[in-house]
Amino acid sequence: MQELAKKLRSLPDAPGVYQYFDQNGRLLYVGKAKSLKKRVKSYFRFSPTLTPAPNLSPRIFKMIHETKNLEYIVVESENDALILENSLIKQLKPKYNILLRDDKTYPYLYVDFNEIFPRIKLTRKVVQGSNIRYFGPFPSAAKEILDSLYELFPLVQKESCIKGKKACLFYQMKRCLAPCEGYVTPKEYAQILDKAIFHLKDKQRLIEKLQNKMHEYAEQLRFEEAASLRDRIKKIESVQIQSGIDFAKMENLDIFAIEENEKQAVLVRLFMREGKVISSSSTLYRIDKEKGFDKSEAYKRALLEFYQTQTPLTASRIIVAHDFSERDSIQNYLSEKFGKKITVQHPLRGEKRKIANLALLNAQELLKKSTTQNQIEDVIKTYFQLRHSPYRIEAFDNSHISGSNPVGAMVVYENGKFVKSDYRHYSLHHKDEYAQMKELLTRRCESFASNPPPDLWLIDGGETLRQLAEDILQSHGVVIDVIAIAKEKSDAKTHRAKGKAKDILYSSKGIHKLSPADEKLLFFQKIRDEVHRFALNFHRKKRQKESMIVELLKVKGIGEGKLKKLLRFYGSFEKIKEGSFEELQHLVGEKAAQKILEHLSKHDLNLL
Repeated sequence: MQELAKKLRSLPDAPGVYQYFDQNGRLLYVGKAKSLKKRVKSYFRFSPTLTPAPNLSPRIFKMIHETKNLEYIVVESENDALILENSLIKQLKPKYNILLRDDKTYPYLYVDFNEIFPRIKLTRKVVQGSNIRYFGPFPSAAKEILDSLYELFPLVQKESCIKGKKACLFYQMKRCLAPCEGYVTPKEYAQILDKAIFHLKDKQRLIEKLQNKMHEYAEQLRFEEAASLRDRIKKIESVQIQSGIDFAKMENLDIFAIEENEKQAVLVRLFMREGKVISSSSTLYRIDKEKGFDKSEAYKRALLEFYQTQTPLTASRIIVAHDFSERDSIQNYLSEKFGKKITVQHPLRGEKRKIANLALLNAQELLKKSTTQNQIEDVIKTYFQLRHSPYRIEAFDNSHISGSNPVGAMVVYENGKFVKSDYRHYSLHHKDEYAQMKELLTRRCESFASNPPPDLWLIDGGETLRQLAEDILQSHGVVIDVIAIAKEKSDAKTHRAKGKAKDILYSSKGIHKLSPADEKLLFFQKIRDEVHRFALNFHRKKRQKESMIVELLKVKGIGEGKLKKLLRFYGSFEKIKEGSFEELQHLVGEKAAQKILEHLSKHDLNLL
């Protein structure tokens, strides 16, 4: 403790980031300070010996009691300290920092008014250029909304359309007015775009227009298209929030609310545009009993992770349901980051307090509805002696046939469910499984800066691949627990249902031969089976894509040029097979269209 006391007395009166370590050198906490000297010393009492300060929360008191060493980094400003702190927390995952794991970027729709015939497009980051208008964010249903606008209004359907010299199939289908041939002026097109934007800003009007279109399709006996619109309407309706609050001012607000109980915390975000709540999102987090939960730090992390470097800011004000200690610091940082005055407000009364209470009410309801699982993650942490409860797990597998078309897959399991939006697949370049897994895991490590590591890696393989994973993590300076699950060796056809599985688990503590009905084994088998399914599906699609190329090139009159034209229009090989004769005829001519349909019918490729 003498060495720690010496470091505390020599701290500079400058902004920076500090790190606390325990007696084993394990990182406990990363924090930032306007003055390292004042901030860090506030955690300790110096007389007669060095002890935790008496005014600390139980969670921080426990952390300081474990602290045996201190390191710090001096930076030029408090904002620089905030950026560095956020980066270190995401990559190093200190024991006592709040890890919200919500670094995902949400989709926005935008219009670039610099274009002569602007299109409504989807983005997850700031688009370079002036005179760009953003709408959103839309945590879900963004694509459904975008597809609906293009179906209801004759906008330029694809970027390639405006570059063409003659009207394309969309013009014949009455879904585009062919500005490429001068059939519509920029002024006339702007009026159509205004109508589309009007419906984009008012989802109820958009839904009503979609319902009318759905009934129109049904009357024309176009039942598949009517059913497609029905499903799209349901998706758009599912993200609507009935706030019961109409703002007199047409304000754009982002609202954040956090509630917690003993086991879980939930973060709710509401997005209000022009006085109406247009969308919402929420994230559920498990609370580690050992670390506890700090709501003030959770708000700070929620704002830092949501407003990332490339995230558009479409709100004029940020509302938080609870006040938190570094609200002014976050406000200054965001103002500097976006180059304009950003207000982070904790309202006590009035309309803004009502909308904050609405967010809190949603958070409370989500806590009630959340499944009270048997806390299998905590059981696993204790049994395998893991560093963290594995609330977020990434599982890896690869797939190939005799080394051909090797692919890798990653699935994510978090808070009791698979997070399919975070699944990833990789085309690999090596023939043997060891090299394939090495490439797969290395590529995942290289994305940690933008997509932070989970609590646990699960590898489909034995101890050799588990050790490989640990070596790769160590080489990247990241500490994550790794468990491997070996596939059954005795009978490849053995069904892995309860009571019949004979898989073996491997961890840093050794080999674990659990009962086939053991909940821990069944838990990991479920995740392993999902990543195995995902890898196989991707491998199958990759092989079928190659088969499709070969088959189409066999068709007389179809060369690489026409194949590229088909892909530009349909977007995928699967969609080509679903294409109508009229569409194909327009794209490649009557004879080639007929031959394509005959060939695909004769050589059924069973595309997924």
